Amino acid sequence: MNHVDNYGKFYKLLKLLPGADKETLVRQFTNERTEHLRQMTDKEYELMCKEMERVAGYDERRAALLKAKRKARSGVLHQMQLWGVNTADWKAVDRFCEDKRIAGKAFRFLDSVELSDLNTKLRAMNRKKKENE
Repeated sequence: MNHVDNYGKFYKLLKLLPGADKETLVRQFTNERTEHLRQMTDKEYELMCKEMERVAGYDERRAALLKAKRKARSGVLHQMQLWGVNTADWKAVDRFCEDKRIAGKAFRFLDSVELSDLNTKLRAMNRKKKENE
């Protein structure tokens, strides 16, 4: 039987659900087969964690954060296009971002704060470029 070795995700979610107890949840998702986490299959464990995330509201928060990051990435890519970077070529985007004067790391590794900072920097660069033309 497959099993997960680290149950931190489960216990973190359990703290967010007042009134929920481990044994009842495990029994519910294993069809009364067991009340022990280590005897659950990977599929049962993942299904239980996803449902707990839904009830705790994690999936909405994650979706909102992902949407905000997508919007920030889109804004940065637009500014790169205005600067002249071929944004259809991810290697070119990464080369541009990896310059220590720009971001210092590949585009895909930038978090929301870094994307916001990069957007501000690119806007300033584009503004100066336009003024000098």
